[in-house]
Amino acid sequence: MAETLKDRILKTLMETHGLRKEDVEDAVKLQKQKGIGFDRILIEKGLVKEKDFLILLVRELNIPFINLSKYHIDPALKDIIDQNTARQYNVIPLSSLSDTLTIAMSDPLNIFMVDDLKNITGKQIDAVISTHAEIEKAINNYYGVPEVSSVADVSKDIDVGSFEIVTQQEDNEGSDTVVNESEKAPIIRMVNLIIQEALKKKSSDIHMEPQVDGMRVRFRIDGVLRDILTIPKGNQNAVTVRVKIMSQLDITVNQTPQDGRFKLKFSNKEVDFRVSILPTTYGQKIVMRILDKMNLAVGLEGLGLSERAIGILKEGIKRPFGMITITGPTGSGKSTTLYSILSELNTVDRNIITIEDPVEYLVEGLTQIQAKPEIGLTFAEGLRAVLRQSPDVVMVGEIRDNETADIAIKASLTGQLVLATLHTNDATGALTRLIDMEVEPFLVASSLVLVTAQRLCRKICLKCKQKEVVPQHVLDSFGYRLTQGVDFFHGIGCNLCNQTGYAGRIAVTEILNVDDTVREMLVEGKSSDDIKNYARKDQQMTILWEDAMHKCVQGITSLEEVLRVTMDE
Repeated sequence: MAETLKDRILKTLMETHGLRKEDVEDAVKLQKQKGIGFDRILIEKGLVKEKDFLILLVRELNIPFINLSKYHIDPALKDIIDQNTARQYNVIPLSSLSDTLTIAMSDPLNIFMVDDLKNITGKQIDAVISTHAEIEKAINNYYGVPEVSSVADVSKDIDVGSFEIVTQQEDNEGSDTVVNESEKAPIIRMVNLIIQEALKKKSSDIHMEPQVDGMRVRFRIDGVLRDILTIPKGNQNAVTVRVKIMSQLDITVNQTPQDGRFKLKFSNKEVDFRVSILPTTYGQKIVMRILDKMNLAVGLEGLGLSERAIGILKEGIKRPFGMITITGPTGSGKSTTLYSILSELNTVDRNIITIEDPVEYLVEGLTQIQAKPEIGLTFAEGLRAVLRQSPDVVMVGEIRDNETADIAIKASLTGQLVLATLHTNDATGALTRLIDMEVEPFLVASSLVLVTAQRLCRKICLKCKQKEVVPQHVLDSFGYRLTQGVDFFHGIGCNLCNQTGYAGRIAVTEILNVDDTVREMLVEGKSSDDIKNYARKDQQMTILWEDAMHKCVQGITSLEEVLRVTMDE
């Protein structure tokens, strides 16, 4: 019996990649069960890398490999191959000339697929090769991200699992209601399933944005927003009402912003959601912030800080009084760091009070106050009241004005440990920001213990992590001392990381220890640059981009991510 092409390729794989006969037999059985291409089975089982398999195909079939990201596709080809066909076979049309259609595919061994495409298009098929992920990405870019036609379409195919919405009443008399997911109407079921998918993908926020022809749903994953689906326009109001009911908000209010929260049980753990609703031109926009308390359970060690940084922080929070300030832009993980510090301090012998706007995590053992400026409960007024409650530790969500800064600093000098956040770019900038708020330099110098600046870098996905070559002239431009032979890595994208190449985030920090020299420099009116130069030289302070580069050379994050996050450095 003549050797087929598939047999020849398998024989080559067994010779060059150590595939065993048993592995091949198992892969054949699995292919029949799943009904997907043999190449996908080999790759999913980890028997061969996709890149190696494609190189082999290119050599054996003499078919060219192309980079789809650099290829412009004629919109007219949509009339020859529609979106459903492209997604079904994981192919993308590239050009049509006379009676021949050139198509990019990841599985050219599937002769049945090629025959189907001939019958569908009425043309001869000329194949080129690209990766499964690249073709999928090209399909999304060319045809658009698939939209749902109805609410029922969204809810019918997703497995519900152990997912319970818990609605807590204001009187807190234990009248929690748990609704059986399988018995819910399509609207309610769909909202719950969107939330479940967000939790599975480890999203930090769910955005529901009304538009002209529907309601776009996006998840913020590792700090970056990603399109998920579009809810039909006819169901937009029903979805909004459902979220309001879950959050115990007034469903009759449509023209003013609203804030609420709710809790749910998912996989035997409780997750809090903070909800913000904002009236817009096309309806009410909903943003749900996911507040998973499990993020706080990891403690300071779980934030990705260096051993030196953790040591300095732990030494600082042992102080009975003084101020520790955490700075950084919105979304840089300041709240998570603050709550991690509070978790370390949260013992039965301490009275810990926080004043926040809004309260993010509800933590047992803390007294938490929601600032409400509309009724006069500002940070400053709340802080004054808090100081009459004999606190040991006070956390101020954000220092926004002179009055709050002045009270917080004076509180830190009279026996309380004060934790606060500021919006500045670096650690030394926090010192001059407080002075700009008209706080006396000697008070700033006397009160501050530590100032921490931080950002969040995305971590390379471990499943699709690969080495990358960085040109020497690029490395030279950094001015960063590299050990000889350091390898750089990046993620090529896989199903685990949603083709992004990243999974999870890690904090990069710089910590300024306010010692006697820094205090003298403050009183003398030295600039933040002078203080930074001293801290780098005498304290060996690691600044943000240096910490990011440390994590880059350790293979935790990529050079592109370092540039994205610390470009201003």
